[in-house]
Order: sequence, then C-alpha cells, then structure tokens
Amino acid sequence: MRIEKDFLGNVEIPENVLYGIHAIRAKNNFPCTIRFHKEWYKSIGLVKKACYLTYQKFNDAVQRHYKTQKIEIRKIKKEVIEFMIISADEVSKGKYFDDFIIPALQGGAGTSINMNINEIIANATLIKLGKKTGNYNYVHPIEDANIFQSTNDVIPTALKVTVMQLLNRLESSVNKLRKLIESKEQIHQNDLRTGYTQLQAAVPTSFGKLFSAYNDALSRDWWRISKCSERIKQVNLGGSAIGTSITVPLFFVMEVTKTLQHISQLPITRSENLTDATQNLDSFVEIHGILKAHAVNLSKIANDLRLLSADIGTKEIAIPPRQAGSSIMPGKVNPVIPEYIVSASQKIYANDTLLTQLCEKGNLELNAYIPLIGHTIIETLKLLIGMNKTMEENLITGLKIIKKTALENMLKNPSITTALLHILGYQKASVLAKTMKENNWNIFEANQALKFLPE
Repeated sequence: MRIEKDFLGNVEIPENVLYGIHAIRAKNNFPCTIRFHKEWYKSIGLVKKACYLTYQKFNDAVQRHYKTQKIEIRKIKKEVIEFMIISADEVSKGKYFDDFIIPALQGGAGTSINMNINEIIANATLIKLGKKTGNYNYVHPIEDANIFQSTNDVIPTALKVTVMQLLNRLESSVNKLRKLIESKEQIHQNDLRTGYTQLQAAVPTSFGKLFSAYNDALSRDWWRISKCSERIKQVNLGGSAIGTSITVPLFFVMEVTKTLQHISQLPITRSENLTDATQNLDSFVEIHGILKAHAVNLSKIANDLRLLSADIGTKEIAIPPRQAGSSIMPGKVNPVIPEYIVSASQKIYANDTLLTQLCEKGNLELNAYIPLIGHTIIETLKLLIGMNKTMEENLITGLKIIKKTALENMLKNPSITTALLHILGYQKASVLAKTMKENNWNIFEANQALKFLPE
C-alpha cells in the first residue's frame, strides 16, 4: 500500500494502481454502478494530449523570446512532458481504463473525472520515468498533468469530441439502413397492398410506396444528423474555470484548440465567447431533439413491420426469425427486433426529458450536471447506432413480402371501390362494396354478380 494525502487527510491506496486519492474519495462518495463511457474517457486523453503538445509549443516560445529573463511560470521538465504526451495518447486509445474508477453518476461537474485521469497520466508517466506510483515530487497530477487546464473546459470539450465522433458513426449507420430500404422500394415498387388508416383498410397502394415513405423519413434523419456537428464544434478549451482564461497564457488559449483540431481530425473551433460556451449547454438539447426525431422514425418503421407481420392481422410480410419466442410454446417466434427498437426508442425519449432538465439546471457560470448530461447523450447515440445496425442486419435484410396474401387482401377490401367512383358514381360503388363485404367476395366476384362493369 502507499499513502497519499490532501488537505482532508491521508488515504491508503494499493501500491501499483494508477488512480490516487481524489479518485478513491470520489468512488466512496458516489455509490453508483453505472460505468463511465469509455469513448468519453478516450476523448479526455486526446484533449490532455493537445494541452501537453500546446504546452510544449508555449515553453519553446518562452525560451526563444525570453532567454535572458527570468519568467515566473511553472516549467515542466522536457522528459516529463514528453512522457506525459505518451501517457495521454495511451489514454486516448483506451489504455488504463481499469484504473478509471469514477462512476457515470456523480456530483462535482466532472472534477472527479478530471482528477482520476490526471492521476492515471501522472502515475503512468512516473512508471515510464522509472519511479514509483504516487511519487508526485517528480510528476504531480494537478501541478503537471493539469497544467493550464480546468475540469470546466477539459471535460465539456472532450464530451463534444466524443459526440462528434459518434455522430459520424451514426450518420454512416443511418445511411446504410436508408440505402437498404431504398433497394426494397425499388424491388417492390409494383407489388400491391392495401393501405390502412386508423388500423382500418383504406385504398390500394404498393409496398414500393411503403418503403419510399421510410426511405424519405430516414433521408431527413440523415440530413439533420449530418448538420449536428456544426452545432457543437465550438469548444471552451483554454477558458479555464468560468471562461475568463484565468491562469492560462494567451498563447495557450489561442493555440490549444488548433492543436486539438489537428490531432482529432475534427472541425473543432474555439468559441468566440468562452464564458457562454462554459455555462450554456443548449446545443446538446438541440442535438438530442434531432436524435429523438430519428428514434421516432425508427420506432414508427418497427411498429409498422411488427403490425404487418402479426398473426392477428393480415400477415402481408414475414420478418426473419431471430430467436425462440417461448419457453413453453414450441416453435413460437416473436418480433424481437421491432420490440427492441420500440423499447430503445422509449429510453431515448426518457433521455431527452432528462437531458433537457439537466441542461436547464445550470446556475450562473457553470452547469454542475455535465457528467450525467454527457452520459445521457452518449448513451442515446450508441443506442441509435445499434438500432440502425440491428434493423439493417436482423430485420430489413431478411424481410419478405407475402405477395399473394397482400394481393388477395387488397382485392377483397371494399375500399378498393374508391378507385371506381369516377366510373360508377358513389351510389353504385357503395352497392359494390356492400356486396363484397356481405359475401366475402373480391371485387371481380362481386362485379360478376352485379354486372356493373364489363368483365
């Protein structure tokens, strides 16, 4: 065991772990088992790496311009900052995640997240230097690993990096699903079916029309999602605690976002108003509304396909069987993929309410609830990516149209007489429809009896 101390006292910590006293205190304070998203963890490593690379540039600039003057500013040794860059890069690739012990649900505006990762980077760097973990005289989690940073600019910036990365994946998954549905539209454009309004048979249409409506809905989703990164590309990195850049050199403020943009390959820019970008999180509310709209469209499609494939209904389509549906009824198969899509959509609607209320709960210069805000929007994005994937692979790909049943249902549907109104008039068309219904005849059989139209 090693002993670490802060102004609250001493804490025993296992000898070789990379987390430290701040992470232990947070873990004990927040009895939550919901795991922090690894994607966000990796993005924090990327942001830290950008900060250390920018510090290097800053330090080199100071050395060039003030060779003969004594500058009162903390100077990190060259070897230390180089190893810190490597350690941060390792975090950005997901390494040391087992030493990240902070749960998703917490208080403190993300301070515990930042502290834990500072400790991981500091201790990983100490090991590279041949020192023992916890020997903070050589590399300090706050003095060094947190140089020119604050929780309040690092954590939201890393969240935006994560969201932008996931948005790219979501955009791709939406388009793959949309293209598959578009192919179904083309294949089945002439396969006729009955349209339904309010769960009652309406006028004839085609499966091509059905899939075209889904295709257009997903096309709108694809377009809206493609614009989401524009809403969050401005970050507050360099703004320090409340966006005033206190303790942060101007050189660092001007350069760090450029560095992050370069190493992340994302269109990130520095906000023109760091104070606004620190305290206001309405852009997440805006984006989540677009994500919710996508969930609505997916749920609508899933519900439709579940209904059209139901034994209790017309069963005009067959969805692929994916797993046994009952522990007591042999051979039963349930529409598990549509049910999953509907369930996940409901979770996203709940997330939207949660995120909206948390973003509104910010007070004055900071929103303390960014850990749960971040967890919620990341969860929604990951859910949607998975929903698109399983719909594409496990539902739409193997979906089959039962053409014979669909055509028979359409020809027996009394509403098909609507197409003859301009020929027969409403009165005769009504008689034709009534005859079809009373005798369970299709339109040809009823007309054969009534002789309204030549056969």
